[in-house]
Amino acid sequence: MANTIEVKVPDIGDFSDVPVIEILVSVGDTVTKEQGLATLESDKATLEVPSSAAGVVKEIKVKLGDKVSEGSLVVVLEAEGQAAAEAPKAAAPAQAETPKVEQKAEAPKAAAPAPSQPAAASGPVEVKVPDIGDFSDVPVIEILVSVGDTVSKEQGLVTLESDKATLEVPSSAAGKVKEIKVKIGDKVNQGDLVVVLEGEGGQASAEAAPSASAPTPAPAPAQTPRSGPSAADAPPAPKAAAGTGKPADIECRMVVLGSGPGGYTAAFRAADVGLDTVLIERYASLGGVCLNVGCIPSKALLHSAAVIDEVAHAGDFGVDFGKPKINLDKLREYKEKVVGSLTKGLSGMAKQRKVRVVQGTGVFVSPNEIEITGEDGKTQLLRFEQCIIAAGSQAVKLPNFPWDDKRVMDSTDALELAEVPKKLLVVGGGIIGLEMATVYRALGSEVTVVEFMDQLMPGADKDLVKPLADRLKKQGVIVHLKTKASGVTAEKKGITVTFESATEGQKPELESGTWDRVLVAVGRSPNGKKIGVDKAGVQVTDRGFIPVDTQMRTNVPHIFAIGDIVGNPMLAHKATHEGKLAAEVAAGEKKEWVARVIPSVAYTDPEIAWVGVTETEAKAKGLKVGVAKFPWAASGRAIGIGRTEGFTKLIFDEATHRVIGGGIVGVHAGDLLAEIGLAIEMGAEAEDIGHTIHAHPTLSESVAMAAEVYDGTITDLYIPKKK
Repeated sequence: MANTIEVKVPDIGDFSDVPVIEILVSVGDTVTKEQGLATLESDKATLEVPSSAAGVVKEIKVKLGDKVSEGSLVVVLEAEGQAAAEAPKAAAPAQAETPKVEQKAEAPKAAAPAPSQPAAASGPVEVKVPDIGDFSDVPVIEILVSVGDTVSKEQGLVTLESDKATLEVPSSAAGKVKEIKVKIGDKVNQGDLVVVLEGEGGQASAEAAPSASAPTPAPAPAQTPRSGPSAADAPPAPKAAAGTGKPADIECRMVVLGSGPGGYTAAFRAADVGLDTVLIERYASLGGVCLNVGCIPSKALLHSAAVIDEVAHAGDFGVDFGKPKINLDKLREYKEKVVGSLTKGLSGMAKQRKVRVVQGTGVFVSPNEIEITGEDGKTQLLRFEQCIIAAGSQAVKLPNFPWDDKRVMDSTDALELAEVPKKLLVVGGGIIGLEMATVYRALGSEVTVVEFMDQLMPGADKDLVKPLADRLKKQGVIVHLKTKASGVTAEKKGITVTFESATEGQKPELESGTWDRVLVAVGRSPNGKKIGVDKAGVQVTDRGFIPVDTQMRTNVPHIFAIGDIVGNPMLAHKATHEGKLAAEVAAGEKKEWVARVIPSVAYTDPEIAWVGVTETEAKAKGLKVGVAKFPWAASGRAIGIGRTEGFTKLIFDEATHRVIGGGIVGVHAGDLLAEIGLAIEMGAEAEDIGHTIHAHPTLSESVAMAAEVYDGTITDLYIPKKK
């Protein structure tokens, strides 16, 4: 005879009125004991309500957006036979299974064993290796804590790695580390003692250690650059506006605001997983800033600059073309053709996926409504169930520059190629400024670059930047470091700029000058305060960033945010990964941000590319690392193409010999970097890279040779052994 079982919200600690953000089952589904039925999310944790028995779902008693507390009825099951016999009494929710809490960790945790004593006990607690399946003699590759550290329940203590998986051994209780029973290199099995804790007693012990007190783990094997602002960095959540009550012109399950690489990826993925999706874009074509006025047109122009430079040096190997003639109209046509081929492709894919595209500027008017204003000034009201904000960023406009004068440009203006000025000043020696300096120098401009910091391209290691700086100097590009533009005047003869030294009390190398055009490239600012998110109750920092969790969810559970607007680095390839993740989470998939590293590339000549821990960062943090370089002067391929100024550098964790960072300077450095990123993601050691056969002669083999330099097995260089 069938019995009904009421599944209620179990003990969830101090949480109450927790929103239901996902229903994981449907009426008629057969579920197993402990299977998740619904997902709840507070401002501190995401929890699943597990089934207390096996059976068939008879009724679902909650819906999305409902707020529940301990003891609230969630699902009614119909159980039969043994499943019914095993069901705990509904009247005793304290006996229900502990809700699953998604851990925002860098490596998957092995399941914690049942502790031999309560987690809140005040005596010593032995933490042992839990059930790790069929694995045995698994090496310890990382110790994540030190004696005296305070740890929370389920915090990772050590990292193990077999040939198939990386696992963390979690703490089975909160407390203070008394003894560490293993060291790096030890091989352990299920049941082996790892750490002895001194329990702290009481409920506070079970939840004691705030994340700030946890030790900083070694950089290998996992660095998760989810470095955006947290909710704590933002003002309190604003009070959301009430719904308009007006009839909606458009209704949808999912709306994506912004169609840059992150936005269109999010929209397409949302459609692929079955969500009725609308994509809002202010430009006439999809692709956002990146495709229309950023990444893509700049790379088209940089390709043209590279060809001009190659032709200029072809005489070195006996081929003379003569001085190139620049046809600006055709160059602009080429750039627009490149952009058009990509944006048209996106439009076609949107139609194939039945994504509805609406052109206009979207602004929130309530938590579930966006007002869209078209170019003609007409407005439409869109009502949605879920939203992904992908509204990006815009170029920073320094206030002391006369922006009403067309001779003062931001990066978008510079890409229009209105003219090739005789003299160009670039304010800002970062990636964007140097890429545009590369283009305009090749086209014939006399270029001067001023940078406030003490090196070009701050953020990259100085040794990577030096070959570029040397080449720019040979090409006649004038660079002034530690220099600040303090005064700007628009005159008939040009834009006159005066300068100050960034070092107080010192005289600048360059005091003033007049240029035909000035490009200001000092960074980008997020658009978080330009889209009315306060009306939706979404938190936003003073700088305009929107805090999100590792599932890209804002403080409003049904609204996600991705890309530039959630924090640095402001890179298209970061946004695409975030967009796909947000769409999948919105559709109910259990995922979170787990990328260890995010690559950076400057498409200058030579290119500069780096990923993971930089040498500068390692020194600043006191990390014990080994650095190995392979000079391209010893590369047959580099010699053959006449570009030997570059080198490949790898950075290794000395304790594990794993690669944790790397950088390349040279032609096509950006194309070569992926191998290093993959090596970091896979936890590769020097031998793994060096023993992988690379084609010869190629530039890519410089990565393997750098690994051999670290390993001491290099034969393409002679490095005297240390005595």
